[in-house]
Amino acid sequence: MEPVKNEGRQAPGYSVRQDGTKISDEQIKEWLMEALSGDGYAYGYRKLTVLLRRDHGLVINKKKVYCLCKELDILRPQRRKKATYPRKLARNRVITDSNQLFETDIRYGYIAGEDCFFFIQSCMDVYDRSIVAYHIGLRCEAKDVVRTLQQALF
Repeated sequence: MEPVKNEGRQAPGYSVRQDGTKISDEQIKEWLMEALSGDGYAYGYRKLTVLLRRDHGLVINKKKVYCLCKELDILRPQRRKKATYPRKLARNRVITDSNQLFETDIRYGYIAGEDCFFFIQSCMDVYDRSIVAYHIGLRCEAKDVVRTLQQALF
């Protein structure tokens, strides 16, 4: 005997308009097919949800529209997002010793009790990934960055 999968409660088979009248899922499927017949696959299930709410006054969830579109086999395949890889600036250099290449970064945070921001600017040696110099303050202007870089060089 095969175990039965529990997939939540059964769908009621209808949706409700804003005035309270019940609309069957078959009627909603017809409206979905009409919306897609004009210009092909121009809409995904989220846009179809907005269309049903706006044009037909339905109170309907995007998940229900997704299920109905899946039953009709009108879902478009999801697009694949291209993976973006972080730029590694030190990859194109050969670093053989300390103090040959520095990287700097500015971060900021929020002090809730004081209702203000603070800044941390750090200068890191790429060879051994150690922080050579840093600046912490309520401002981080160009003169502060220059002073931090001078400290790192000394």
